[in-house]
Amino acid sequence: MNRQALLAIGSVLVLSVALAPASRVATLIERGGSGRSDGEGGPDGARPDGAAWPDAAALPDSAVNPDSAVNPDSAVNPDSAVNPDSAVIPDSAVIPDSAVIPDAIVYPDSGTDPVAQVCARWTTDRASLSEGVWSGNVASCNAGDIDATGRQNALKLVNLYRWLCGLGSVTTDPTRNQKTQACALMMHANNALSHNPPTSWNCYTSDGAQAAGSSNIATAPGVSAVDLYMVDPGNPTTIGHRRWILSNGLGAIGLGSTSGYSCMWVISTGGSGSRPWTAYPPPGPVPYGVWTVSWQSPDATGWTIQSDSISMSSAVVTVTAGGQDRPVTVTNLSGGYGSTYAIRFNPSGWTTQAGTTYSVSVTGISTPIQYDVQVVSCP
Repeated sequence: MNRQALLAIGSVLVLSVALAPASRVATLIERGGSGRSDGEGGPDGARPDGAAWPDAAALPDSAVNPDSAVNPDSAVNPDSAVNPDSAVIPDSAVIPDSAVIPDAIVYPDSGTDPVAQVCARWTTDRASLSEGVWSGNVASCNAGDIDATGRQNALKLVNLYRWLCGLGSVTTDPTRNQKTQACALMMHANNALSHNPPTSWNCYTSDGAQAAGSSNIATAPGVSAVDLYMVDPGNPTTIGHRRWILSNGLGAIGLGSTSGYSCMWVISTGGSGSRPWTAYPPPGPVPYGVWTVSWQSPDATGWTIQSDSISMSSAVVTVTAGGQDRPVTVTNLSGGYGSTYAIRFNPSGWTTQAGTTYSVSVTGISTPIQYDVQVVSCP
């Protein structure tokens, strides 16, 4: 059964208690700016005018800490802010076409039970989280490459999260992979993050600089960075890493990694999704493990709804469980980070519990949104 059918059958959400921070941290910087979520309106790597980059997020991980995380002074916004045609959300809030499970991955037969299907996909796609082996060398400014295992595992996680949200799968582009390798080397060689690295940087290349301006970047290797992007601590005004991964405009991405730094090319990747809105945590079964992959959970960083066609500026969000109100605080997010519009809403005075169904209602917008999120634990 595909994800569309699963989302139509039932809704499940999972959140967890935040884990204690580790002694070392990884930092993230997201690619952002206003305009179309796919960054159209300028050439790949063009840096938009005017938007400020969010502060880097402090995330615990085994990656080597940079001595400093350099944030560029300004972001490059796409030249045009063309929105897709307005989408009509069905009254039943049935999710559009779902992602196709890659033929190369064999998933256990879980019948027609939606929870079993989601858990099978989650367990199978996370069976190996190996980062692979990096063949490069900082001292000689050799970008090398990450072996096939590392890149495939990172891509598999990206597509797992997109599948959970009913979005289509994406691929990698060989040229973008090569440029993001150069990007990761530059970050590693300078123990810093920047979307606009100066030519004076160690191991500077124009390819690496172009990728830096088009990517989510992190002081963590490529596989672990995907989970960190989806939780996205430290970016309360954008939740931009998550929104780029869940963007309608995501297509052929680039994935580059060293042993401690990584870049994910997300701008102008040629995606053509048409989802009217995407929620995370989404309607439909979502493993509890989503909220234990990092030291914070979506309860802390925020549940999100993003759209390219529905303004969220006046959104009113109501969450109930078992007929009881569950208070939330609602924040409008900056536009252009993977979607034109977005909000986050955070539980206030409660935490998500496995085995509980949460009903989410969004009013005050052009087309009201309603869906159920039910927490499940996968074996």
